[in-house]
Amino acid sequence: MSAHGEPIPMTSRRAGPLTGEAHVPGDKSISHRSLILGAMTVGETKVTGLLEGQDVLDTAKAMRAFGAQIEKIGETWHVHGVGVGGFLEPENVIDCGNSGTSVRLIMGTMATSPIVATFTGDASLNKRPMARVTDPLTLFGARAYGRSSGRLPMTIVGAKEPMPVRYATPVPSAQVKSAVLLAGLNAPGETVVIERESTRDHTERMLAGFGASISTEDTKEGRVITLQGRPEFVPQDIVVPRDPSSAAFPVCAALIVEGSDVLVPNIGLNPTRAGLFFALQEMGANLTFENMREAGGEPVADLRAKFSPDMKGIEVPAERAATMIDEYPVLSVVAAFAQGKTHMPGVKELRVKESDRIDAMARGLRAAGVQVDEGEDWWTVHGRGFGDVAGGATVETFLDHRIAMSFLVMGLATNAPMSVDDGQPIATSFPIFEGLMADLGAHVERT
Repeated sequence: MSAHGEPIPMTSRRAGPLTGEAHVPGDKSISHRSLILGAMTVGETKVTGLLEGQDVLDTAKAMRAFGAQIEKIGETWHVHGVGVGGFLEPENVIDCGNSGTSVRLIMGTMATSPIVATFTGDASLNKRPMARVTDPLTLFGARAYGRSSGRLPMTIVGAKEPMPVRYATPVPSAQVKSAVLLAGLNAPGETVVIERESTRDHTERMLAGFGASISTEDTKEGRVITLQGRPEFVPQDIVVPRDPSSAAFPVCAALIVEGSDVLVPNIGLNPTRAGLFFALQEMGANLTFENMREAGGEPVADLRAKFSPDMKGIEVPAERAATMIDEYPVLSVVAAFAQGKTHMPGVKELRVKESDRIDAMARGLRAAGVQVDEGEDWWTVHGRGFGDVAGGATVETFLDHRIAMSFLVMGLATNAPMSVDDGQPIATSFPIFEGLMADLGAHVERT
């Protein structure tokens, strides 16, 4: 049963070639951050290309609760912020739905203001660990009161006199890093975050764009990010590039469906996010970058993907995991259609996503006739090659949008259709998935 209502079972089946342009939604990470940083700016920030999925809309609702004015006029979102440290105390509980990004970044943003806020989410989010964020926030002087194991619902009492912190992240997590940096905005002096492994850097790029003094240095102890507290933010006009995590689905579908040729324009190619595309190229995918350029401090390009029947299994470097953590489910689908083994180490973070994604994908792939080996922080898919993947399974998605979309992509090339028990969570990140895939020629339907 879906946390948002009745489940929506869906089925995909083999179709003709996928062709045309796939205009995927705006980048989710950049959409969240543009609303949050816009809310901390005095004046008007304008955002175009915002991803209007439920996760981002929940962030907008939360920013309104803290005092920002946010409205959509035509295709542009207008954010009138309250300034750094200007958040008001919300009147009600902040419901972040399914969005771990929303709750973790917003907790950080408000933790150094003298206000109290209580956060909750849906059944999936309320199971996810929050201590990894609240532990460093207490160093600033905030206090956190949640359920056992640091789970939502949770109340954050913001620090009245915040102290800057120096914090080494214990696990690679862009959300933890971002929460600490956002908390540091309203602390005097320098807040420093040290990452042993680099994670996506949208927060650092956007903080600099809004006028914060932030520097990054690679040292022996890792990447050291230094932020000067209490900056004067300057309102921005932001054009959100299209989301590489969403692009992964039409791209991977094109690679495994015979005769396909799909162009995905204006894709963000931030090096901390683009690991999947490099892994696919290493497998022998016919994947090319066209019209490379820069937009809003982020590298972008048009991505062309063509049917690639001769892909080979690879060893995905463990150090690349943080640049493609959300793409492993759909990579494992492509791996099923490659020749030989694809080994994916260093991915224990997948055990605590919206679901245990290693377990969920392994179950579904095995049900579709693909051999999978797994350990605590690795998994291996034994590819069967193009044309030899049975399919014919109904897969449990565990309320996880990426599990649902991955198996719907798989069914476009398996010998028998693939079904998922609930496609409803897809709306959290990719509300136009069904229509976009249908426009390319895919057979994905509600059943």
